[in-house]
Amino acid sequence: MIKFTLNGKTVETDAPPTARLLDLIREEFGLIGTKEGCGEGECGACSIFVNNSLQNSCLIPIGAIAGAEIQTIEGLMETEQFKILDESYSECGGVQCGYCIPGMVMASAALLSENPNPTDAEIREGISGNLCRCTGYNMIVDAVELAAKKGEVVCQKK
Repeated sequence: MIKFTLNGKTVETDAPPTARLLDLIREEFGLIGTKEGCGEGECGACSIFVNNSLQNSCLIPIGAIAGAEIQTIEGLMETEQFKILDESYSECGGVQCGYCIPGMVMASAALLSENPNPTDAEIREGISGNLCRCTGYNMIVDAVELAAKKGEVVCQKK
């Protein structure tokens, strides 16, 4: 059994330790906000926090998360930080098809937790590990800038 914290709750699994964390999150725990895009760590659709660090869940074997604290987009949705980002993405038209958005919001939250007032260049660098084929990034950058202007986003790090 592998025990870890998922969105604030202690959970355990008997899944093989070499199975991907992405599959466990979606299939065993039903948290489908975390998406699979490339399956190779290149697109960011599967972005989650592992011990408060932004990671691609498609690259993480379950055996590596024993005792870890995992937060998915569903866990982030329970925070004030998400409310600010969600509102800002909506206001700026930063969401089109929505497939990349959970990972993009996770990357935005990570960036704003580290740097509550990023420059345009810092935002672009902060989301650079996340691909979006619909918005062209400008509206996403605008959304992150707006979230920063709405007030310091609550830091999720402990």
